[in-house]
Amino acid sequence: MSALFEPYTLRSLTVPNRVWMAPMCQYSAEASGPDTGAANDWHFAHYAARATGGTGLILLEATAVSPEGRISPYDLGLWNDTQARALRRITRFLKDQGTVPGIQIAHAGRKGSTERPWKGGAPIADERGWQPVGPSAVPFDEGHPVPRELTREQIREVVGQFAAAARRALEAGFEVVEVHGAHGYLIGESLSPHSNRRTDEYGGSFDNRVRFALEVVDAVREVWPAELPVLFRISATDWLEEGGWTADDTVRFAALLKEHGVDLLDVSTGGNAPRVRIPVAPGYQVPFAARVKAETGLPVAAVGLITEAGQAEKIVANGEADAVLLGRELLRNPSWARHAARELGGDVHVPDPYHRSV
Repeated sequence: MSALFEPYTLRSLTVPNRVWMAPMCQYSAEASGPDTGAANDWHFAHYAARATGGTGLILLEATAVSPEGRISPYDLGLWNDTQARALRRITRFLKDQGTVPGIQIAHAGRKGSTERPWKGGAPIADERGWQPVGPSAVPFDEGHPVPRELTREQIREVVGQFAAAARRALEAGFEVVEVHGAHGYLIGESLSPHSNRRTDEYGGSFDNRVRFALEVVDAVREVWPAELPVLFRISATDWLEEGGWTADDTVRFAALLKEHGVDLLDVSTGGNAPRVRIPVAPGYQVPFAARVKAETGLPVAAVGLITEAGQAEKIVANGEADAVLLGRELLRNPSWARHAARELGGDVHVPDPYHRSV
C-alpha cells in the first residue's frame, strides 16, 4: 500500500491519510460589524471542496486570537462565540467526509494591520487599521509602523487569548489545534533575536526567547483534551546569515515542545525578515523537517513546493516526514489526494455522488 495513504494516529485521533492541507489565509471574512472575523460561504465552499477531494486533515487558516492579532481586517477570528458558531458548519461537513478538521490559532504581532495581498499587502493607514504589537519596538520593514512593545502583563493576556481561542475551537468541533509560531508573526518574532530585543525574562538568551511560546503551548494544552493532538508550526530558519533563528535552534526548541505536550511539528521557514535569499526549489524545506524527526523523535509534517504524488510518497516512505502539508497545490487542485491515490494505488474516501468519477 502507498505510504502516503496509510492512516496516521496522534494520541487517540487517527487521520485517514498523510495528505494534509496547510493553513492558507483567505482574507475573506467580514471586516466590521457583528460578524467581524466570522467564517462565511466562501470559507465553507473552500474547505468543503478539499474535503470532498480526499484530504486527510485540513488545517484552517491562521485564525486570530484577538482583533489586534489579525494580519488584515479580513482574517478569521476566534475571540468570540459568534465566530465559533460560524465554524461549526465547516467542521460538521469535514467530519461527514471523513476529513479531520483542524485549525491554526495565531497572533500576527508586528506584521498585523495590513491590506490583503491582492491589494498590495501594505500597512493600512486609514481607520480600518490599528497599531500592531510585538516583543520589541522593531518594525518588520521600512514603511511599516513601529509596533508597541508588549508589557509582561500584556504577554500574559495574549497567552490567555490563545487558551480561550483553543477552547472555542474545541466547542466549534475541531479535533486538532495548531499554534502558529512561524513566518514572523508574534510567537515567531519572540523566538528570533532578529526581532526580539527585550532585556527581561522574555528576551536575550535562548531560554528566555522561547518562554512565551512555551507558555502559550502550556496554556493551550491545559484546555485541549488529553486525547487530542496539539501541533506547532515553526519557521526552521530566518534565512539570515547572522543574528536570526537557526536550524540548530529549531532542533533544540523541538525537543522542548515535545516535553510540553506538542504532538507534531509543522516545519516551514522564513517570514521574519524581508528580502532574504531563500533557495526555493521542490521540497526545499523537507530537510529541516527530516532533521527534527531524526534528532528529537518528534513527529513532523513537511511543507513547501510539494506538488507531485511521487514526490510526496517518497518523503513519507523514506521517513523524512510523517505527513505532507500541501498549500498552493491544493488551491490549484482540490482533489489532489484522490488523483494521487489513483496514481499510487492508495485508497481515499470518495463521496457517494462522486463515485461515477472513480
